[in-house]
Amino acid sequence: MFERFTKGARATVNGAAKHAGRTGADTVTEEHLLLALLDQESGRASFAVTALGLADHRASVEAGLAEARRRGGMTRADADALADIGIDLTAIVSRIEETHGEGALRGDRGGRRRWAGSPPFSRGAKKILERSLRTALGRGDRFIGEEHLLLALTAAPGVVADVLAEHGATYTTVERALYGDGGAGQDRKAG
Repeated sequence: MFERFTKGARATVNGAAKHAGRTGADTVTEEHLLLALLDQESGRASFAVTALGLADHRASVEAGLAEARRRGGMTRADADALADIGIDLTAIVSRIEETHGEGALRGDRGGRRRWAGSPPFSRGAKKILERSLRTALGRGDRFIGEEHLLLALTAAPGVVADVLAEHGATYTTVERALYGDGGAGQDRKAG
C-alpha cells in the first residue's frame, strides 16, 4: 500500500510519527495524522485545510483534541449519550483528576517507553491508512494522496472527525473543497 503514497502523503505519515515522537506518545494516532496534515504547506489537502479555515483555527483544533484526550478519548456524542442517562462525564473526569492528577484519562503513558525509531501506529491510525486506500480506490485514483488521508479522517467515527466537524470540516465539505460539486458523492462505497 505504501508504494501508492504520494510524496505529500508520505510526508504526512512521517510528520505524524515526528509529532508522536516529540510528545513521547506510545503510538502514532489519528490525531498525529491530523496535526501532520495541518503542517502541510502545499498540496490538495493543504488547499482544503486553508479553504475550510482550519489553518486559521489550528489552536482551536488542538484545544478540541486536548479536551477529548482529557475525557479519555470520548467524543462529545459519547458525553451526550452518558448525560442522557444521568452521567455527568465532566464531573467524573474532574473527580478522577483530583485523585490521580490532571490528564489521568489521556491514555498515553507520557513516553515511559523509548522507541529506537518512530513509535508504532495505533489501530485507529492504521484504519485511517486503510480507509485512505479505499477512498482513493473509490475515487478511481491509482495513488494515495494527503487528500485521501484527510477524507479518511473525516469519515472515520471518533474524536478527530468530531473535532474536524466542529470546525466545519466534514466529509462533504472537505470533498467539496477538494473536488468542487462535481466530485461530491463519488466515494460513498469506499468509506
